[in-house]
Amino acid sequence: MTDWFASLVEIRATRVDDLEVIRAIEVRAGALFRDVGMPDIAAHPVPPAAVLARFVHGERSWVVVDDAGAPVAFVLVEVVDGLAHIEQVSVDPAYGRRGLGRELIDCVGRWAAGRGMAALTLTTFRGVPWNGPYYTRLGFVELAEEELGPELARLMALEARHGLDPVERIAMRRELPVAP
Repeated sequence: MTDWFASLVEIRATRVDDLEVIRAIEVRAGALFRDVGMPDIAAHPVPPAAVLARFVHGERSWVVVDDAGAPVAFVLVEVVDGLAHIEQVSVDPAYGRRGLGRELIDCVGRWAAGRGMAALTLTTFRGVPWNGPYYTRLGFVELAEEELGPELARLMALEARHGLDPVERIAMRRELPVAP
């Protein structure tokens, strides 16, 4: 992304009145999984607004907004094993391939570093181009099973119980700069 574009990206905290918009973004972004032979993932129901509201109230969600102030991308964050865990990052496909996901992840990194967290983590699909390979380009590294903290290991086990193939899923970590 060019410096001039990065300066145009506005990121703000998610508000409760954004929740239906981000649910719609998730539906549109999730539909892309059909293109890679994962229709069951594309059809997975989006969390209800009440579930998403806990991220808003916990101040752990941000959106990228367009010129009219409407969200076009979002990120949801949990604290897992004392680290900032990216629960979900989605970009409306109409705004894809512009670096908005990276901007949101960098925002989470600044938030986490400001709270003394050492790294970001996430779980994702190994081979989906906008998942594992994308996060590798952003500086995330795949974690071996023995490197998982107890909460992250439980999260991955829960994903498997919900039908996500553990062979296809990976946990990843990106170290954050040490604060002075």
